[in-house]
Amino acid sequence: MTHLIGTYECKADAKGRLMLPAAFKKQLAPVLQEGFVLKRGVFQPCLELYPMKEWNLLMQKMNRLNRFKKKNNDFIRRFTAGVKMIEIDGTGRLLIPKDLIVFAGITKELVLSSAVNILEIWDKDKYEQAIDDATSDFADLAEEVMGFEDDGNELS
Repeated sequence: MTHLIGTYECKADAKGRLMLPAAFKKQLAPVLQEGFVLKRGVFQPCLELYPMKEWNLLMQKMNRLNRFKKKNNDFIRRFTAGVKMIEIDGTGRLLIPKDLIVFAGITKELVLSSAVNILEIWDKDKYEQAIDDATSDFADLAEEVMGFEDDGNELS
């Protein structure tokens, strides 16, 4: 599993190309040749960039869903809507397709943020707003998600 670290600001050109920050390029060096999958965010107006290995692990989970249950089929369709295979060129640039630029409301200023095993690509203003919106309840969220009260396995 890939573990990415960092948050970086960058710019997209008029064609929707962005230069991968050197720190991410270095972290992703072992998987650059395998390619990536770019998709719409599930909960936020951002894009998610999956190294192919991570995408394949996720697709193994998706393949276990019973496609004869309507909600599973609907979920798969919506989750994979707009999915694109992406390659990073020799200079470290990636091209964001127009439909995904529109979905995420991306302008020229971007933020690339690590989210454990994937990168999120945000319009800078939307990213800052999402972080500001989450600040007030982050302590409660952290306790709920990481406190492990529900399974008795407290972190120590």
